[in-house]
Amino acid sequence: MFDRQCWWVTGASSGIGAGLARALAARGARLILSGRNVAALEAVARECGDALAVPFEATDFERIAEIVARAWAWKGRVDGLVNNAGISQRSLAIDTAFSVYQQIIAVDLLAPIALTQALLPRMLQAGGGRIIAISSVAGIVGAPLRSAYSAAKHGLIGYHDSVRAENEHLGIDVLVVAPGSVKTNVSRNALTADGSKRGVSDQAIENAISPAESAEAILAAIEAGKREIVLATGWEHDLAVLRRRDPEALFDRVSAIVRDGYANKMASESGKG
Repeated sequence: MFDRQCWWVTGASSGIGAGLARALAARGARLILSGRNVAALEAVARECGDALAVPFEATDFERIAEIVARAWAWKGRVDGLVNNAGISQRSLAIDTAFSVYQQIIAVDLLAPIALTQALLPRMLQAGGGRIIAISSVAGIVGAPLRSAYSAAKHGLIGYHDSVRAENEHLGIDVLVVAPGSVKTNVSRNALTADGSKRGVSDQAIENAISPAESAEAILAAIEAGKREIVLATGWEHDLAVLRRRDPEALFDRVSAIVRDGYANKMASESGKG
């Protein structure tokens, strides 16, 4: 179903975005790849055959209309958009500067909204398309040390659920993906309380599934017509399920995780505890 389609993947220079780009290319898709790291983005584009690198800063909202026009003109359409770019967090809410909230919500929530809002009318006029939102288990569960990230990822789910409800009958299919740990640089690049990068990974992430495995699961969900998937195993999957089945039990469980030293353990991994 992806052969000869044009797919736009944000955050495509590494991680899940790069994994999706390679998996889509293997299925014959033409790719528009966006991100900030120009060299890494162009390297992924070279692996993907018929691909156009369109680097831009996700929060450069004044340029979004121009960027969408350029991307659309490349093949005369965009069949699928993957809203994947984002940044995470590792800090207690009480310690976190408000500027960190502003930055994470701008990148993880407002940026994909801005891009989707600019692209959606073109998709509708062309007869439809697919929108994939890469949220997180932290977008279902209020995750400790991720208050800004959880806020943004919860919002991402709500926005895309609304877009689906309003436009599904018009040919717009929306899939929300809630990954747990995936072996990427998300933890190394996560912001700490003062906005600096954490610089180290989490043990759970280092032992997690690969971006290539994640990409295959996401494409399988698209092919199956899914509207939402939780791409997680073990306790991360259990927490997402519990949030919807028994919220009180979930709240008890995450509170106990923190009470039992989760924050201190994460600080120790960062060399800050």
